[in-house]
Amino acid sequence: MIAAMLLAGCGDDVSKAPPAVQTDPGFAHDNELWREQRLTELLAPDGWTSLVGLHWLDLKAHYIGSGSTSGIRLAAGPARMGLVTREGKNWFFAPEPGVSVKVDGQPVSGRIPFYSDHAETPTVIHFDDDKGSVSLIERGQRFGLRVKHADAPARAGFTHLEYWPADPSWRITARFVPHDVNKTIPIVDITGTTNALANAGAIEFERDGRSWRLEALGEAGRPLQVIFADRTSGRGSYAAGRYIDVDVPNGRSEVVIDFNRAYNPPCAFTPFATCPLPPPENRLDMAVEAGEKAYAKPKQEPAA
Repeated sequence: MIAAMLLAGCGDDVSKAPPAVQTDPGFAHDNELWREQRLTELLAPDGWTSLVGLHWLDLKAHYIGSGSTSGIRLAAGPARMGLVTREGKNWFFAPEPGVSVKVDGQPVSGRIPFYSDHAETPTVIHFDDDKGSVSLIERGQRFGLRVKHADAPARAGFTHLEYWPADPSWRITARFVPHDVNKTIPIVDITGTTNALANAGAIEFERDGRSWRLEALGEAGRPLQVIFADRTSGRGSYAAGRYIDVDVPNGRSEVVIDFNRAYNPPCAFTPFATCPLPPPENRLDMAVEAGEKAYAKPKQEPAA
């Protein structure tokens, strides 16, 4: 719903196949390698397609497990896995006696700190011979449990990724305009939560005789991420926008933004992710017919 409201009215249907593009063999080869790596990461046993649950923690204590007696019922794992508790700003996990779970490869037998994904070293609780995991995520003022399993339906039923033909003209040399240190930008995620994310600078470039500008997320001197929508959003590409990773080394004002490597956020593959949405500044009034197209999920079998 949020994505539809943000991206409504982006333009006419632009899903028609573009004409063939002649590309340099080296460019095509590098692009193909990137696509292979993208697919490998997406389909990894703990990749985004392995998500099987997202559970918000509304109380100070929750019993978790796959059984019906658990306060938070997981899609996989032991019937009674353990107890998640909050004390002040700190979270803890205590496994049920006799349950086999591990953290960092070591068995857990007593209560341990449960660090979120905002910590320097987040806690990941593994179960089912390391095929499954539970981690703590922090979004705004909310905390939740992210559950993964290698046998997730989204992973087992994965279809394929589809791309527009690689086009060197969409690999654009741009200008990086740094912002003040510690600048943030409000980003709404698909759950409706607003987060203040680091906003190191803006990327400015020329295309089709016009100047364009995109805000980049991340800290100065580190690889950045651009979240954008365009006139193909919902009309060929994923409705809630796409992401591009951009390398911005220290001391450089010239960067390359390659729209051929625009990719879908995790929410294109699973309902259990908390994907950031494009900010208003990053909604482009042009059709970016490059990069990853909308994901075609497997068709549901009709009920018997």
